[in-house]
Amino acid sequence: MESGFASASAITDQRQKIEQYKLILSTVIASSDITQAKKFIDHILSDDVPLVVSRQLLQTFAQELGRLEPEAQKEIGHFILNQIQPRVVSFEEQVLIIREKLADLYEVEQQWSKAAQILSGIDLDSAMRVIDDIFRLSKCVKIASLYLEDDDAVNAEAFINKASFLVSNSQNEALNWTYKVCYARILDLKRKFLEAALRYYDISQIQKRQIGDEVINEEALEQALSAAVTCTILAAAGPQRSRVLATLYKDERCSKLKIYPILQKVYLERILRKPEIDAFAEELKAHQKALLPDNFTVLDRAMIEHNLLSASKLYTNISFDELGTLLGIAPQKAEKIASRMIYEDRMRGSIDQVEAVIHFEDDTEEWQQWDQQIVGLCQALNDVLDSMAKKGLSIPV
Repeated sequence: MESGFASASAITDQRQKIEQYKLILSTVIASSDITQAKKFIDHILSDDVPLVVSRQLLQTFAQELGRLEPEAQKEIGHFILNQIQPRVVSFEEQVLIIREKLADLYEVEQQWSKAAQILSGIDLDSAMRVIDDIFRLSKCVKIASLYLEDDDAVNAEAFINKASFLVSNSQNEALNWTYKVCYARILDLKRKFLEAALRYYDISQIQKRQIGDEVINEEALEQALSAAVTCTILAAAGPQRSRVLATLYKDERCSKLKIYPILQKVYLERILRKPEIDAFAEELKAHQKALLPDNFTVLDRAMIEHNLLSASKLYTNISFDELGTLLGIAPQKAEKIASRMIYEDRMRGSIDQVEAVIHFEDDTEEWQQWDQQIVGLCQALNDVLDSMAKKGLSIPV
């Protein structure tokens, strides 16, 4: 091989030099010899070979890499990336090809985070070559989706945040769809359940059944709707959650879901018993049952808050001991959760610590006042319109 390098280096005509090196490369690829491949890489990246020749040969090598066995591809690919790191600016196109090939290999092996790390090494802000926003968006979304396969919300969010600056100008429906799905999953993993529910519900309402090359079937939309219901049930109990529950409960599609019975009970503010909670737990993902710092799981906290809010509709007041028994937790913990919900305006009431009693306030009267104010406003508007009509003034529609 050394003699082949020497003879190729001695050729002065650039085209002939490249052809000679390509003959050597074809021999290396055919032999599948990793040691020879590394020697070839070292040589073409040395000062003996002009940069313009090195670029073309490395591009050819990168394109031919797929002819080798997967393990050989990975070893040689990583070797190339390490060797050209000091001069990576001069080989950006070649680095792109190699990183995409390596990422594909890791993706086939379901090493999702490894594939994402490889792709994240691509310089998307390079000043050395023209990169359009669609390419940047596609890579950011792809990397985020790979991280999400390993439930890595932190790294996925970093790339989705980059994509958010690009997606508003994107006309690529397939990329926009994938971005929405990734964003909803990130909110879900970060336990921002109410925001995630709204995103999932938005996805479930899509009308198109084909976006780009991807066919959107009813099963995918049903999964998104089911995820919206699950996230809403797990969200912090309060007025905002109640509004989303009302929207979902009135959606006829939800009646066909497996988790509809628990949606119905949660919406109707009924107290949930352990068998019902256990059945719901079987449908949850690992992060939705994770243990929190207060030694409650995500599900436990959501169900306790829901049952506490339901109790506030049934009782005028209740002692800490009775509330603890109702919720299945210690009285002190029941008091702490209730005080937090009252402080955050998620439940109306007051706590008498001397008597160890929680007093609940009924907000029915407040809603009735609100309704009366709306009726009064509508009546006043009608009076104004009638007055304008009597005076012969035109009324804009």
